[in-house]
Amino acid sequence: MKIALFTETFLPKVDGIVTRLTKTVTHLVRAGDEVLLFCPEGAPDTFMGARVIGVPALPLPLYPELKLALPRPLVAEALDAFKPDLVHVVNPAVLGLGGIWLARTRGVPLVASYHTHLPKYLEHYGMGMFEPLLWELLKAAHNQAALNLCTSSAMVEELSQHGIQHTALWQRGVDTDLFRPEWRNPAMRRKLAGAHGDSDSLLLYVGRLSAEKQIERIRPVLDALPQARLALVGDGPHRQQLEKVFAGSATTFMGYLGGEDLASAYASADAFLFPSSTETLGLVLLEAMAAGCPVVGANRGGIPDIVTDGVNGCLYDPDSPASLTAATERLLASTEQRQALRLAARAEAERWGWAGATQQLRRFYSEVVRPPLQLVA
Repeated sequence: MKIALFTETFLPKVDGIVTRLTKTVTHLVRAGDEVLLFCPEGAPDTFMGARVIGVPALPLPLYPELKLALPRPLVAEALDAFKPDLVHVVNPAVLGLGGIWLARTRGVPLVASYHTHLPKYLEHYGMGMFEPLLWELLKAAHNQAALNLCTSSAMVEELSQHGIQHTALWQRGVDTDLFRPEWRNPAMRRKLAGAHGDSDSLLLYVGRLSAEKQIERIRPVLDALPQARLALVGDGPHRQQLEKVFAGSATTFMGYLGGEDLASAYASADAFLFPSSTETLGLVLLEAMAAGCPVVGANRGGIPDIVTDGVNGCLYDPDSPASLTAATERLLASTEQRQALRLAARAEAERWGWAGATQQLRRFYSEVVRPPLQLVA
């Protein structure tokens, strides 16, 4: 099958969407599919056998890490030369809207997928009044597609409630070969603790340092647990504000980590804290679980699809300010319980390999390209 992917974000950016896309492209090519990917400029010309076309882009004012790529004639020319069997737009915003228009005007089957809960992000940037309008725009875009894929059952339900049709669940995936408990390392623990010294309560956050991630909610946890240490892995537009929030606490800003270093960071921590209540999935939670790191996440969005409270992690109520502290204290209270959570977390992650997720995606593609025959009465 010849698949054209349109995405608003790709390499060299690091986030959950890029991880899913890179793993998906890798497995599509391995399965014999031909892939052409359109993304903002800056990515390599090829990736794992797929051709990549970078489109000139401008940084988003409120979030300069994200770039808006405006569709240009070169996009249409490349798509027409490729002659895809299917177009898949990922989080359509600007470039993706061009992909939708090109697919519709050329009669190419169209799939869309929803990965970032943009309407809920608005309130964290002082624009909550625009949420109803954004839902209408998303509905208009997504309802052009024959199939709209979501990464959690909560998002399937929410999109359906807002009038987005033809929704389905695209199962989660995680690299259980890279992220595994064996990477636990005393040297990495010392690096994560930094100048504050190691302790038996090393807390970890991995992800973008941005307003919608609600990372400042971790500060009261540190105030309640004076022996705890926190490592923040990642970077983003909210870093300077967070440095002020966590001033005077035992917090180390690590910047980006990748590959084996990131796997070791997960495996070496005592608890992974993920306060965000805007997640469609929360891929970093799955990575932490694969590495055997007990997790605390919000009982909201896609996270309850992954975390079962008291079984493979702990959930907290994002509407209760003290709940994150209480859940963290509960996780750290018993060494035996923490070990049980580690084992259960790893077992849960082992159910969700990228190969299986891509096999499911290819079945979705086949259904869209070759719809079932209609019986004539």
